[in-house]
Amino acid sequence: MEAPSPGLVKPKALRPGATLRLVSPASFLSPEKVETFTRIIEKDGYRLTIAEHAFERHHYLAGTDEERAKDLQEAFADDRVDAVMCTRGGYGCARILPHLDLDAIARSGKMFLGFSDITTLHLALNRRGLPTVHAPMAYTLSVEREPWVYESFLNTLVGGDPIPAEAPGGTTVSGGIAEGIVTGGCLSLLTDSLGTPDALDCNGKILIIEDVDENPHRVDAGFTHLRLSGAIQRAAGIVIGEMTRTDERMDENIGSLPWREIVRDRLHGLDVPIIIDFPFGHCKNMLTLPLGIRARLDADAGTLTYLESLCA
Repeated sequence: MEAPSPGLVKPKALRPGATLRLVSPASFLSPEKVETFTRIIEKDGYRLTIAEHAFERHHYLAGTDEERAKDLQEAFADDRVDAVMCTRGGYGCARILPHLDLDAIARSGKMFLGFSDITTLHLALNRRGLPTVHAPMAYTLSVEREPWVYESFLNTLVGGDPIPAEAPGGTTVSGGIAEGIVTGGCLSLLTDSLGTPDALDCNGKILIIEDVDENPHRVDAGFTHLRLSGAIQRAAGIVIGEMTRTDERMDENIGSLPWREIVRDRLHGLDVPIIIDFPFGHCKNMLTLPLGIRARLDADAGTLTYLESLCA
């Protein structure tokens, strides 16, 4: 692999005996939903601790904004914690940004894992020089997945290659090869970030995008927003995952298209390598993808290859 990208505070690789702290910075989760993940992580030799408010419920959130922010800040400040992992996404991460010392979190150099609503925190921490991980969460892993899903996740924890040979590739939309730092995540959160201090920055980067439970016209609106803002045109390459359960939300009263046709239409004319149906995000089986480090997208082959390790 190439030398590390400059200006980064890379997390340390985890070793047996390392401690992961489960936090819930967005929606709430019941304790029984983390039992399967607990068995997986402890079987591999890691320890697991639970943030104070991880299983609390405040309306549709896991505790108040102050409580969720406190749990996250303390997890990164606690010397007994080696990595911080989210129980689930849902909604709420943007609400806690004003309560966080993001610079201190980034300086901690601890591995941070999650996806979906966690996209908001990935953007903020990547901007401050901490690579993070678009990864299945405790809730995600409460359902059985293909073996390569666990291999990708566990390889990432030790700083290994996150893309197992058994994992499927993507389908070419626009051919070519591009290299750049990986950024992105959940479409709706990426568009929500625009106009904020931690807005999506695609300049010269490999942009990954997926989402779940969005109506087809809202997928169209998200990609249209990225085009109108000028953000997506600056990407070096684009990797589309799945718009999970979008086709099931077609509204016959307003008409619709399958989500893949919508995405192809909205990406038409962008002269960059693009693939679709790359396995990450809310799909049935998903890769763990580091953010904030360099990778190579070969759109002709449908592959994404990391050029540096997540870990120092």
